[in-house]
Amino acid sequence: MLTRRNALLGLGGALALPLSGCGTMFDNQLFAGLMPAEKRSGRTLSRPNYADVYAKYPGEPHPVNAFAYTSVDPTFLRQEVEYRGPEAPGTIVVATSERLLYLVEPGQRATRYGVGVGREGFAWSGAAQINMHRSWPDWVPPKEMVERDPDVKAQLVSTSRGAGVPGGPRNPLGARAMYLYTASGDTGYRIHGTTEPETVGTNVSSGCVRLINQDMIHLYGRTPDGTKVIVLPA
Repeated sequence: MLTRRNALLGLGGALALPLSGCGTMFDNQLFAGLMPAEKRSGRTLSRPNYADVYAKYPGEPHPVNAFAYTSVDPTFLRQEVEYRGPEAPGTIVVATSERLLYLVEPGQRATRYGVGVGREGFAWSGAAQINMHRSWPDWVPPKEMVERDPDVKAQLVSTSRGAGVPGGPRNPLGARAMYLYTASGDTGYRIHGTTEPETVGTNVSSGCVRLINQDMIHLYGRTPDGTKVIVLPA
């Protein structure tokens, strides 16, 4: 069961309503086998050519512009690292306090990406799985977000899923989104791209996990439906 520290939304139960805008703490026993960050992730093994990785991405229906990667801490740029945690290859681990996402690889390795995570009051932790992938998805914010943020309301138009922002260069979900589910259904949380890549490495979202669009496209193609996702407590 996912848990939440966001009393501001005033929602009871286990994620009964979608909150993507991108309660009680998760049962600690589920994290008993996880190593602390300083033991989980070791030295960097390799880095791609960032000038190529973060260049304008071709072949998309909407622009994926080049990212000024020199403007951010290189900790938050894509790289392969040692990984000494117990999670099986193919698992996604979001280290909230580090603002890093690990895709566990065979041979005690992981591909690591910088992420933006939930700001104060919107942090959450738990285990889920990816049950749906969408390219350039529409974004339909929850009514609680619309009520507390007039700027959001001003952006909304009619979409097939309700009042929202159509997929495209203005959409907060960016180029790709992966939807997190538990046995109770859609959590409302997403792992997604962003129109604000400079915010990666910060606590900025309403609970979703955001990546630079180029990194999100890379991760999206390597994580099928059914991928396990562990979000560690901050």
